Amino acid sequence: MRTRLTELLGIEHPVMLAGMGGVSYASLVAAVSEAGGFGCLGASTMGPDRMVAEMRAVRRLTDKPFGVDLLTALPDGLERQVVMLIEEGAAVFVAGLGVPEAVLAMCHEAGLPVVNMCGKVEHARRAVDAGCDVVVAQGTEAGGHTGQVATMPLVPQIVDAVGASVPVVAAGGIFDGRGLAAALCLGADGVWVGTRFIATPEARTVPGYKDALVSAREDATVVSRAYSGKTMRVLRNEYTDSYEHEPERLQPFPAQVLQSMSDGAFHLGLDEDAEGIDPARECYPAGQGVGAIEGLEGAGDLVHRFVAEAESALMMAATPHR
Repeated sequence: MRTRLTELLGIEHPVMLAGMGGVSYASLVAAVSEAGGFGCLGASTMGPDRMVAEMRAVRRLTDKPFGVDLLTALPDGLERQVVMLIEEGAAVFVAGLGVPEAVLAMCHEAGLPVVNMCGKVEHARRAVDAGCDVVVAQGTEAGGHTGQVATMPLVPQIVDAVGASVPVVAAGGIFDGRGLAAALCLGADGVWVGTRFIATPEARTVPGYKDALVSAREDATVVSRAYSGKTMRVLRNEYTDSYEHEPERLQPFPAQVLQSMSDGAFHLGLDEDAEGIDPARECYPAGQGVGAIEGLEGAGDLVHRFVAEAESALMMAATPHR
């Protein structure tokens, strides 16, 4: 399944693993890349040394391309980290929460494409005007930090605005190959998938996270500022409910991150051995496709299933109904 995205990134399938902080570590990244998709490290919760260690671990597991996701909204040390990811052989830099104008020239001089996460058409225009090479059109259905516009209307509008210049990748509520087929029909060049890849053996999660995803219904999520001060789609629980009832307690980003950590409700980056995790309060980012997750499945198998289901869906769509 070839698109402009597969050509640019040198991959087989237009399926990208979301660079999820606290989840997308070496094992998951390598599994997706080795299967022909594009794995992306979620380095926003890692220090520089850990980021380098994870990049080297990915390289030991696969020789396929992979990327690194960092938050532009946390600029301290960003240039140093970008130098590190260039030196350690990342194929792409993915920037979330803002256009990384300070490091674009550095990335391009090193031959490194820059991907920018966008929740509005204006965000996409700004990213392309600044020099970003790919935009991810992320609808509000997505887990984690997200905007207000839904995927179905957002993707074609961003395609119309910037798709002639750069590949557009669809994100938000995509959990199987039908979502990939729909994204391609909307004019996108691939998909960016998060929540479905959390429910895999390779994903790094705190206790209770994967079980919560498997048992959750489609209406189990809420967009809340409780954990970071920015709008984040997570599984609804006692902690998010408490801030809905008392929104005046909310602090701006990143002070609210420190508050939720102090409250013992935010442990992203720890693993299944972590202690003191209360599933009734813990931050479990999840998209609205969560209700379709029925169990754990290998990340590489998911990549292949996405492609097979998309090809089948596109073939059926092309067949005249009788």
